[in-house]
Amino acid sequence: MIRYLTVLLFLTFSLPLFAEKKPPYEYYHLGNQVDITSTTQPGIVLMDGGTDVDAAFQWMCELSGNGDFLVIRATGTDAYNPYIQQLCPNSNSVATLIIPTIEAANDEFAINTINQAEAVWIAGGDQSYYTNYWKGTPVQEALNDRILQGIPIGGTSAGLNVLTQFIYSALLSKGVTSSQALADPFSKYITLDRDLVNIPILQGIIGDAHLITRDRMGRDIAFLCCIYENGWSDQPRSISIDEETALLIDAHGSGTVVGKSNVYFLQALGAPEVCKAGNPLTYKDINVYRINAAGGKYQLWNWHGMGGSEYLVSAVEGVLISDQDNFSPY
Repeated sequence: MIRYLTVLLFLTFSLPLFAEKKPPYEYYHLGNQVDITSTTQPGIVLMDGGTDVDAAFQWMCELSGNGDFLVIRATGTDAYNPYIQQLCPNSNSVATLIIPTIEAANDEFAINTINQAEAVWIAGGDQSYYTNYWKGTPVQEALNDRILQGIPIGGTSAGLNVLTQFIYSALLSKGVTSSQALADPFSKYITLDRDLVNIPILQGIIGDAHLITRDRMGRDIAFLCCIYENGWSDQPRSISIDEETALLIDAHGSGTVVGKSNVYFLQALGAPEVCKAGNPLTYKDINVYRINAAGGKYQLWNWHGMGGSEYLVSAVEGVLISDQDNFSPY
């Protein structure tokens, strides 16, 4: 009897040791459980945060051959799953994979899930999680492999930020404002990274979102100054997108705007006049090309727009000025 009780107590207190370990990722799936392989076409979506643009997801689903659509993120929920499934009812499946740690980014399930996706969407949130947790891991390698293999990829807000070669990584909890960046382009709130995702058409470019709504033109010009001073590019470029708007870039590098507002293409043609820590920024004659959802296209390979508006914006001693009739930088 004593021996029986001893064995029973051992088993009782040992059960947690044999319990299945919770995986380091979270995974949510809608649709067909059987993986398929469809014929895909390359394409890129850069979307501002806020309200999503239905047409952008429908375009990606079409390019995916109605295969398996995967949302990846570091935090958040599976809220995209029913939304995308409703927009793309013919897709084989829609899934969300939450990759919140380096451990998760090294997990074989996460890697295999990306490798089986015919479209990948990087959700918004905090881009510092993406650079801190995904860079240098098999998840980064899998993403770049799938892009090379010709699947469509897109991202919104923080997801947009990490698709361009140069990244505002936002390592501090407080994002930099235009007034802070113009007053000091090397403010502690300006943290830059690079090369998480390898998309040839987006080399030499930094992306930003919520442009007009959060008045970010000044900080975007400060980013260009920092990129130049870092020696990353002698003609740095930015693609900056307003809310409820997306840029669709096809396999030929032609960009079309969908949604409700504008996309801005910025290029600095040389060195800033004053770009020093603790000093107001002076960076003159930044070329801006603006197109909106009403029409216009932008060819990214030769950095040339059609059907939009072109003007110059300068930062002079920390103040933005424009050569537009209304003097607005937007």
